[in-house]
Amino acid sequence: MEQFLNQISKEMASAFEAAGYDGALGRVTVSNRPDLCEYQCNGAMAGAKRYRKAPFMIAEDVAKALAEKNEGAGSSVFSKAEVVKPGFLNLDVQESFLKAYLNEMKADSRLGMPLPEKPEKIIIDYGGPNVAKPLHVGHLRSAVIGEAVKRIARFHGEDVIGDIHLGDWGLQMGLVITELKKRMPDLPYFDPDFKGEYPEEAPFTVSALEEIYPFASAKSKEDPAYYAEAMDNTRRLQDGERGLYALWQKIVAVSVADMKRNYENLNVSFDLWNGEASVHGIIPGMVSKMKEDGCAYESQGALVVDVSKDSDSKEIPPCIVLKSDGASLYTTTDLATIKERVEKYHPDRIIYITDKRQELHFTQVFRAARKCGLIGDDTDLVHIGFGTMNGRDGKPFKTREGGVMRLETLIGDIDREMLSKISTNPEIPAEEAEQTSRQVALAALKYGDLSNQASKDYIFDIEKFTSFEGDTGPYILYTIVRMRSILQRYAAQEQERGQQAKDPASLELKEPAGPVEKKLMMDLAGFNAMMEGAYADCAPHRVCAYIYQLSNDFNTFYHSTRILTEKDTARKEAWIALLSLTERVLAQCIDVLGFSAPDRM
Repeated sequence: MEQFLNQISKEMASAFEAAGYDGALGRVTVSNRPDLCEYQCNGAMAGAKRYRKAPFMIAEDVAKALAEKNEGAGSSVFSKAEVVKPGFLNLDVQESFLKAYLNEMKADSRLGMPLPEKPEKIIIDYGGPNVAKPLHVGHLRSAVIGEAVKRIARFHGEDVIGDIHLGDWGLQMGLVITELKKRMPDLPYFDPDFKGEYPEEAPFTVSALEEIYPFASAKSKEDPAYYAEAMDNTRRLQDGERGLYALWQKIVAVSVADMKRNYENLNVSFDLWNGEASVHGIIPGMVSKMKEDGCAYESQGALVVDVSKDSDSKEIPPCIVLKSDGASLYTTTDLATIKERVEKYHPDRIIYITDKRQELHFTQVFRAARKCGLIGDDTDLVHIGFGTMNGRDGKPFKTREGGVMRLETLIGDIDREMLSKISTNPEIPAEEAEQTSRQVALAALKYGDLSNQASKDYIFDIEKFTSFEGDTGPYILYTIVRMRSILQRYAAQEQERGQQAKDPASLELKEPAGPVEKKLMMDLAGFNAMMEGAYADCAPHRVCAYIYQLSNDFNTFYHSTRILTEKDTARKEAWIALLSLTERVLAQCIDVLGFSAPDRM
């Protein structure tokens, strides 16, 4: 189904052509003066120089062509085409055209969103947590934004793979192994002569790991011998020593189980649970080829790739592939991961979602990957850099004690805040209140994040985010719950009258009865264009802005319309059809944002 704006632009293009001008000038946009008109066309202004004619005269010719369409009956698309000096065309759409478009949209299972002829293969890298460390608030944005980008792309019809890309290799593993050996030296993993099967159960809990890593990290900074031992254990692990590798597998398994629990609480999932370790075997061959091809060279003992360009406005340092001691870095594993993804999945696009402070890193990695032939020109590499989640003081969000807050603590805090509000409704039993509060709290948390443009910092305000008024997740959910309640009451009302309630899906919209209803219908007509833009720009905040406007316009319509007490059966059924379509659109939008609405609040 073609986008609404495209359809009305075609009508305008045909009028330009009928008047003797280029149809490409007929592009229609939403009016920036809704008090004057619904849509506008500025093509006459653009064509003035080309046709050596006053834009007002061009616009008058086009308006006349519209009036003469259909044997003088006028346009079937526009009810108004007003020429305004110096040459603007102010447009209103025909209610009948709007009604027909929405009825077609309502009859489609995808709400009129067409599937692409050839789906893109897209890999989204949006996790990046380190093994043996707890997830903290710094992991929230990558997870929430990445999940929304993945869902938007899938709704668009693309073939999308989500990869967590764990930090499961390198010195942090050596540090944990070293401290485990100090505390539990008798474990069979540390016995080089042990030949049997290692225990199935890990000799530690995730809580123990979360205490061990910071302890070992701090000790390595003040004890050179401890640091040297950790480096040696890292080397032995990466060389595949049987015992250390088996212990590493236990560390990963325990950490991943805890991560899955936390991500599940955020309604975030990954198709791949790969990490840096998965490409360890690729690195030697990749590095050798880089040297053979002459794209990598030694500089002060390190292996580097020049990635600067003459067009750079600021200096871009060389990309370091190996340190002077031969150790790999994040750049090394990121390059090897690109190589593996290209060879295994042949993606059209790889999207990375990380803190925007990593912009230089990804500029270097992307350029090095292209220069060294790890990826071709037929695959796009995209970095979406997000801003910081700050507290009310404008500084990065911390606990009251000044430490980094664990993610599960943040989720728990917002759950409790929402439970205190949901519990004020005496009609909701305690068990249902708990489940509902978690559902609404997730919407509050995700919407509070996603409604901001990803690249911008934002203030995490728990009171604002959990409010049922204003631009918040709970307000959106409350609007959906209100719609569902009306639909349920409509069905009950019809049954009380001894009639079988008609399925809202079978009902058709009618022409709007007034400007408030028409505004709501025009919002709905813009759904496909909004989703297309959100996909093209990887911009979940566009979905949030759309559903906030849609919710506001529905609530205005609701307060000005007596839906269930309407005596005119045909009008009531048309309103029920409109309400049903609005509910479907909102439900689809919150689904791509990664949350859902409860039955009642």
